[in-house]
Amino acid sequence: MAVKKNFASFDELLANSPTPVLVDFYATWCGPCQMMSPILEDVGSQLRDRLQVVKIDTDRYPTIASKYEIESLPTLILFKEGQPVEKIEGVQPANQLVQYLNTVV
Repeated sequence: MAVKKNFASFDELLANSPTPVLVDFYATWCGPCQMMSPILEDVGSQLRDRLQVVKIDTDRYPTIASKYEIESLPTLILFKEGQPVEKIEGVQPANQLVQYLNTVV
């Protein structure tokens, strides 16, 4: 389940996470992004002890999106110890995404 959290900075969130962080870069107007929302809920619940899922609205945080060169939506980036290690673009089925993430987290 996605939980809204407040944090002082995105870098702080990444650096202080005890588990890898899967960031969903999305926009509210993006149809494929809306399709990913329940998929990420499923992924987050299946991997809840090993992974944290965070959503970043690229319209509200364009500087973060630009920093990580987000060119298409949705884009998922997996961060480990504050550093990006994997980038996944487009809608992915939940079972395929979980299977892939199990190999990298």
